[in-house]
Amino acid sequence: MSGLRRPAEWEPHRAVWTAWPDHPDWGPDLEAARSELVGFCEAIAGSAGAEEVKVLVQSEASRVDAERALGTAATVVEAKYGDIWLRDTGPLFVHADDELRGRCFAWNGWGEKYRYAHDDEVGAAICALADVPADRRGWVLEGGAIESDGRGTCLTTRQCLLNPNRNPSLSQAEVEAKLRADLGFERVVWLDRGLLNDHTDGHIDTLARFVAPGRVVCMRPVPNDPNEASLNAIIEALRFEGFEVHTVPSPGAVRDRDGALMPASYANFYIGNETVVVPTYGSPHDAEAVEALAALFEDRAVVGRSARAILAGGGAFHCMTQEQP
Repeated sequence: MSGLRRPAEWEPHRAVWTAWPDHPDWGPDLEAARSELVGFCEAIAGSAGAEEVKVLVQSEASRVDAERALGTAATVVEAKYGDIWLRDTGPLFVHADDELRGRCFAWNGWGEKYRYAHDDEVGAAICALADVPADRRGWVLEGGAIESDGRGTCLTTRQCLLNPNRNPSLSQAEVEAKLRADLGFERVVWLDRGLLNDHTDGHIDTLARFVAPGRVVCMRPVPNDPNEASLNAIIEALRFEGFEVHTVPSPGAVRDRDGALMPASYANFYIGNETVVVPTYGSPHDAEAVEALAALFEDRAVVGRSARAILAGGGAFHCMTQEQP
């Protein structure tokens, strides 16, 4: 299709979509995750030129809880979904011949790891609520697996998009052809692997993000960093591909209540119209990472907000959001 383009995240948004945590798998982290989502919404809504924050709920009880907690920071909207990870289950909006459309890809629970009811339906539901045409595609693609510069370049990882648990019959060349046909990408840059214990199998939005065309930010390892080898390889690969590379520190080893390593990443920030919201984890490197990112977004406020409980559920702020241009 001619005129097909996946916008960069820093381009203007009409709205940002997220969802209220209520799945039983949140367990003891549920209330803290809800509080962190409220903190995110307040950070976005607090700026004068902010996009509207729309929070999905799927029961009357959740609606009451969400509206009470969110106040004027967000609009609560009813729709069915499995969990809050709308970056992956929501539609990927594209400009197609001057029309905004939502691409809804096949969903298999990050390689058959977590299959929840309604996660394969929520993309089309959001398109309907947004009054945007929905286009279904038959191959598996999660939004967190790709990063767009708005000018035809895509970042992704082999660990995810070439994983046999996603599209085992597709070669690298065939995946690139589908990215070109469905999202308008002209250049696909492949990194190899992601963070340890990441159930998404190396989503790019925890590894490297565009901050402008040709400019990428990623994480550098800190002392005793469990991801040292992967992070150094990412820096080297991005420089080899000709990008202007900026780095922020890694959070280091962030562990859950049972001591298991979690895939904590400062790269999982969300770029709003006026505000960039950076996840923090109670790491000694939180403040340095927020300060470093602030230097890369001089036209926006850059704020850190706690995402440790959300991380316990599997992601952070970028994972739980989907912007609508």
